[in-house]
Order: sequence, then structure tokens, then C-alpha cells
Amino acid sequence: MARSFNQVILMGNLTRDPELRQTPNGSSVCSFSLALNRSFKGSDGNWQEATDYIDVVAWGPLGERVAQYLSKGRPCLINGRLQSRSWEQDGQKRSKVEVNAQDVTFLGGPGDGGSSGGSNAGDSSSSSSTTKSSKKKDDVVIEDVGDEPINLDDIPF
Repeated sequence: MARSFNQVILMGNLTRDPELRQTPNGSSVCSFSLALNRSFKGSDGNWQEATDYIDVVAWGPLGERVAQYLSKGRPCLINGRLQSRSWEQDGQKRSKVEVNAQDVTFLGGPGDGGSSGGSNAGDSSSSSSTTKSSKKKDDVVIEDVGDEPINLDDIPF
């Protein structure tokens, strides 16, 4: 029998602040939800917008970093797998499909809704340079920690 493949890549905005909990054995687990916007042509031929809401779970140190650095409205990129679970609540069987995150990339800067840069949740180092952009697309300048800004046109690759 052939092996199955289960991989999901999602990019969206958090619908609520992440909720960090501890399991009875001490493992950290972080739950949050992503809003994923999509456009499609309706039966009338006009473009329509729709939003899907996906629940995500991140375990261990990854979950701790998500809870520390992400908040409602922040964009992120999730790489993970689909996982279903079921339980009984008030005498009724319930089930749910959610994404078990294996990697989370933070998009946007701290405190912004997400229009620039990004950092990976697995990254322990942080960049010491900032990016500035003016009104022209070609005038992007990266400032180094030193005194002189570096012009992207001067980089040979």
C-alpha cells in the first residue's frame, strides 16, 4: 500500500490572540485561528470575496513563540499537516479537522497588520538592519548598522 502525503501551507491573519495552555504532562500547546481570504468568479460572472477560518495548533517551543510574538490581526505563514480529532461533549460525539503547525513564519513587523518583512518562528537570531522604501519602486535602500546606507542597485546578484 502506498504512503499518504499530508502537508498544508496557509497564509492568513490571526482572528484572535493565541491561547497558550499546558497539558497535564507539562507540554505547551498554543491554539489560534487564521482567516484566509479568497476571490472567485460567481455564477453571475462577477468577482466575489469569501473568507475561510482555519483552526491551528502549535506544540512545544513553537507554540510558546507563537503565543509570545503573534496577536490578533497579525499575518503569518503556516506549514503543517491536517489532523482530525473527536471527543464527546454533553453526550454528543463531536469532531474537528485542524492544522497541526510544524513551522510558523511571522509576517509583517511588530504591531503592524502585515505589509513588510518577516521572521521565522524557528529563528533565534534577529536581523539588525531595517528596510526603507520610498515612493519609487526602484529606490529601495537597506540601511546597515554602520553609517552608510547600501543601495540595492550596487549588489551584483
